[in-house]
Amino acid sequence: MYSTPYHTTDLSQSSFLITGGAGFIGSNIVEYLLKYGAGKVRVLDNFSTGSYVNIEEFKNNPAFELLEGDIRDLETCRRALEGIDYVSHQAALGSVPRSINDPINSNDVNVSGFLNMLVAARDATVKSFIYAASSSTYGDHPGLPKMEDKIGSPLSPYAVTKFVNELYAKVFSKTYDFHTIGLRYFNVFGPKQNPKGPYAAVIPLFIEAALDNKAPYINGDGETSRDFTFVENAVQANVRAMLTTSVNKHEVVNIAFGERTTLNQLWNRIADIAGISLSPEYREERKGDVRHSLADINKANALIGYKPAYSVLEGLSIAYNWYKENTVKVSL
Repeated sequence: MYSTPYHTTDLSQSSFLITGGAGFIGSNIVEYLLKYGAGKVRVLDNFSTGSYVNIEEFKNNPAFELLEGDIRDLETCRRALEGIDYVSHQAALGSVPRSINDPINSNDVNVSGFLNMLVAARDATVKSFIYAASSSTYGDHPGLPKMEDKIGSPLSPYAVTKFVNELYAKVFSKTYDFHTIGLRYFNVFGPKQNPKGPYAAVIPLFIEAALDNKAPYINGDGETSRDFTFVENAVQANVRAMLTTSVNKHEVVNIAFGERTTLNQLWNRIADIAGISLSPEYREERKGDVRHSLADINKANALIGYKPAYSVLEGLSIAYNWYKENTVKVSL
């Protein structure tokens, strides 16, 4: 992975803060930046959902720094931003079901924590602040493909928190002249995504089932569709967004591949990669889930030059092989 650079500038004189950098997407961003010689890559993480395993390979790199702390503490956020040029804010409590079961904690981290980071980054006068937004913001809007200026009502507490992030970022842009970019992720998957726990995402669960030669569970009839997005595409978006110089207001862009895949199709593709033939077991649909999702990625292309490098099938092959080779890591 990351054999192709998504930047043209020298990173050795720049410093980066990745919040949630021990998590799935965050640790992949860290990997890219260190591979291409970033001067400093600082991770802020409280390890509530992130893992030391995800960043263990970086600990001896002199450009890598780890600050264990919580974004819900403003002074921690200020300390994390000392000497930082670029911010990729990935720290959050993900998962629609988690937010339904515990909306207060999701709000504390995703809204209060986000606001702390926004205030601290504004005061630190960083060069750019990029944050993880979400396709859940589209809510019950029926239109496909999803376009950034057309959203519906949120369907879960998690969706509310991510929409509030965008509202705060927009207000900060107008009020303080502090401009940010929100990346509306569409179902990101790939290496370092944890298949364990009650809120694991569907692709690592499917791959784990395939590796164990067991039938997976599918919520609903399997015809629910998603715009699954390989993690290197998300990393590309973060790198391009952090380094762009063309943004002079708050922006949100879709980060996806631009193709719909049903859960049934997804399982069949993974089963083909694994060389197995098993029918899934179906159960009730989850509360708060949207039925179909598909992104229009034209704005991301125009604004930051985003062009997904990996298809869903290519990403699934890479992810499957990673899980197969790292069964010990993902079981920790």
